[in-house]
Amino acid sequence: MHRRSLLTGAAAIGAAASIGLPRPALSQGAARTLKFVPQANLANPDPVWTTTIVAANHAHMVWDQLWNFDENLTPRLQMLAGATTSADGLTWTLTLRDGLMFTDGEPVRSNDCVASLLRWMKRDGMGQRIAAQMNEMKVTNDKTFEILLKKPFALIPMAFANNCHMMPERMAKTDAFQQITEYVGSGPFRFIRDEWVSGSRAVYMKNDKYLPRNEAPSNMAGGKVAYLDRVEWHITGDPATAASAIQTGEIDWVEQPLADLLPMLGRAPGVVVESTDLFGNIGLIRFNHMHPPFNNQKLRQAVLAMVDQKDFLAAIMGADSKLTESGVGVFTPGTPLASDAGMEKLNGKRDLAAAKKLVAESGYKGEKVVIMAPTDFAVINAMAQVTAQVCRDLGLNVDYVATDWGALVQRRASREPVEKGGWSIFCTYGDGFTFSNPAVYTALWGMGEKAWFGWYNSPKMEALRDSWFDALDLPTQQRLGREMQSLAMEEVPFVPLGLWRQPIARRANVTGILRATRPLFWNIKKA
Repeated sequence: MHRRSLLTGAAAIGAAASIGLPRPALSQGAARTLKFVPQANLANPDPVWTTTIVAANHAHMVWDQLWNFDENLTPRLQMLAGATTSADGLTWTLTLRDGLMFTDGEPVRSNDCVASLLRWMKRDGMGQRIAAQMNEMKVTNDKTFEILLKKPFALIPMAFANNCHMMPERMAKTDAFQQITEYVGSGPFRFIRDEWVSGSRAVYMKNDKYLPRNEAPSNMAGGKVAYLDRVEWHITGDPATAASAIQTGEIDWVEQPLADLLPMLGRAPGVVVESTDLFGNIGLIRFNHMHPPFNNQKLRQAVLAMVDQKDFLAAIMGADSKLTESGVGVFTPGTPLASDAGMEKLNGKRDLAAAKKLVAESGYKGEKVVIMAPTDFAVINAMAQVTAQVCRDLGLNVDYVATDWGALVQRRASREPVEKGGWSIFCTYGDGFTFSNPAVYTALWGMGEKAWFGWYNSPKMEALRDSWFDALDLPTQQRLGREMQSLAMEEVPFVPLGLWRQPIARRANVTGILRATRPLFWNIKKA
């Protein structure tokens, strides 16, 4: 796999077409408008319906949360003035801050939060776990509500800090398996629905009704002060076009500049290349466990046996990049659950003959392997190309489906076999926090049809996760983490592809971008 095939070369920059933005005027209005190129198209803006990173980035602008994670990944009160737990751990009492208001002028009430939590619980793994051991959730008054449990659940702050957004009650009553059609929130920005064109642009305006906490910002927590009046997301699947636009000043911030272009961008006048990533990203190959051929464990093991993380990292960030780390297992390096358990299956010598023997033992008979690849998402597209080559080397019948990210997200929700529009493999990635914690690590959930896309079914993994939730000390959690990783290397719910730290490119007059687990748009100033 030659990553240079992803781009015709740095010379393409000079010939790259403008993305059609006017040159920035030297006015106060221009200084308070930020133009941003996100990692992917915002095709589905409902963070409950979809788990895409870009939808979560959108959600953090528009909706607020009860808790948020700080730089130490500690959940801190956000919309809440206080939270108390009864002595037996069975009753949580949550009280909202004064002055919280939605952009339609309605106050945020307990009813809104209860409805939002109930909808979120239907789709989120931690939410499902809370729902299973909850007697009821009831409103005490407009600002206070209670969660009554059958069994203590000490991780409620962590659960609610993980992409759990509070919406108006009328929106939150939308079926969790249907998308919302309006986007009223109480976050620091308003989503301008009339200016949203999927595949082209998303626009946000400062929410003048937002009430920031009187605290310093820290990752996604603390005081979210919006200094910008307007934020425009400009979607382009061409990294060369984005790089050209930031050099001319048409764009202020590129979330994921292509690695090949970073040296050139670092030398460009008025452009700053820097890392604001707290924990890095980890890629993975996700299998469809519901249908042939990857409902067969031996075939998944064959792919694992042929994956060399260095090939994937070179495709993403370039060979010998100092921003990458191979030899990465299930859990994020440097976090408490990271270990070497079962890693010989990933780090050992790649043996094609032995891997093909696993293919034969699986009973594979040439079934089609549909690999979905988003042409407008450079990082994931690179992973998909290397994955396809691994499968071809194994002798699999690859059907490589090149599509856009929005269509991929739609298709991966299909539970049909490949003959009826289903799929076999897609690649994706997550931030280092997500991959450090079994509570929010969706790719590890082994709940079958209730699990994340791919529908990994493993009673053994769920038993280990249950024990981890109940563990009272770190050594016990670490032992269970080793057992989870060993099991994952045997059952292969996915294949980890290594870690990289993605730099951003910004104009030098844009300051205040926070070190965080995702791009955040408060605290930013533009001179």
